[in-house]
Amino acid sequence: MGAMTVLRALLVWVLLLLLAIANGVLREAVLIPRLGGPSGLVLSGLLLSALILVLAWWLLPWIGVRGHGPLLLTGLGWLALTLGFEFTFGLWRGRTLAELLAAYRFEGGNLWSLVLLVTAGAPWLAGRLRRCT
Repeated sequence: MGAMTVLRALLVWVLLLLLAIANGVLREAVLIPRLGGPSGLVLSGLLLSALILVLAWWLLPWIGVRGHGPLLLTGLGWLALTLGFEFTFGLWRGRTLAELLAAYRFEGGNLWSLVLLVTAGAPWLAGRLRRCT
């Protein structure tokens, strides 16, 4: 992959990050108060997963990545950036490692692990749908 492709993939990840933050605000301000904790978390996780897939499908031609390997590498890059951000930001805010790892259990409706799986696979799936593989 060329430098421009990597830069574009990074910019799309920044958009994904902004979507995730907006989704978190929506979850805490609207979904959980109206639906309760488990239902709000489930809907939030499904909504964010769908948004990630749509954004990947929409912007894949602009990123310019093609082929199974590069598409998978892009998704793994997004996953690594997401995990790096989550743990760095969480620890900086004073959360413990145990608190951060609790999000990876499918308890109380938390679908964060599914969101991460979707993040990793979104470029590949979008490439398949767009026949860029």
